[in-house]
Amino acid sequence: MSRLGRVGAETGTGWRSFVRRRTAVFFTFFFPIILIVIFGALVRTDPTGGGLFAEPPGYYVPGYLAVVVLFTPLSRMGSEVSRHREGKRFEKLATTPLSRGEWLLAQTLVNAVIIGLASLLILGLVVLLTGAEIAFSPLLVPYVLVGVVCFCGVGALLGSYADSQDGAIAASNAIGLPLLFLSETFISLEQLPGWFEPLVNLSPLTYFARGVRAATYPDAAAQSLAGVDPSIANLGILIVLAAVAFALGARSIPRTD
Repeated sequence: MSRLGRVGAETGTGWRSFVRRRTAVFFTFFFPIILIVIFGALVRTDPTGGGLFAEPPGYYVPGYLAVVVLFTPLSRMGSEVSRHREGKRFEKLATTPLSRGEWLLAQTLVNAVIIGLASLLILGLVVLLTGAEIAFSPLLVPYVLVGVVCFCGVGALLGSYADSQDGAIAASNAIGLPLLFLSETFISLEQLPGWFEPLVNLSPLTYFARGVRAATYPDAAAQSLAGVDPSIANLGILIVLAAVAFALGARSIPRTD
């Protein structure tokens, strides 16, 4: 079987495994919806005031998308790798032509489809419930795809080194929650201490948020990087980080258990 055939077969298996878990399907789409309803429709924003959620609704679109782009790959990949380790499945995988990189690519493709559908739902709800005025840039597609690749790699790392499936999920939450709020998604740099800015720049999610905001929210004050459009420059940085994360994640997956 060719490499394309192996990846395609494993992708189909991963997709069927996901849709059979009705609870996982429900919460994958339910969690970001609740977040939008609470913060976007109930709390609302106050552009004339200050503090948290003081920007217009369109400013927070990257944050809402980040919920699924960040949490879904971290939790799903972390638990999937850990579950395979506990079930001695990687030992069986080592006897097949499917490599670790191909296995991770197949799982990433499954996540890309799931998160792509969730992102469409989120964008529709943000516009409908909050009245956000956004530009539907074609750059949204590569941003979501590259973000999924990046955090699937990180999730694979967590699942490879966590001592259990529960440990992998706990680690994904411990990493995901700070990143979600401290990567220029819901909280701007101006609201953080000056000394914290270098740490913000270490987060891959920061470049996702900056780039998506530059592409979808023209009113955002986005600075060009070396004279390059910020929506393009941040995507380039995210691609590099995603390639590194994916390579490390594939390498961390054990050959045997």
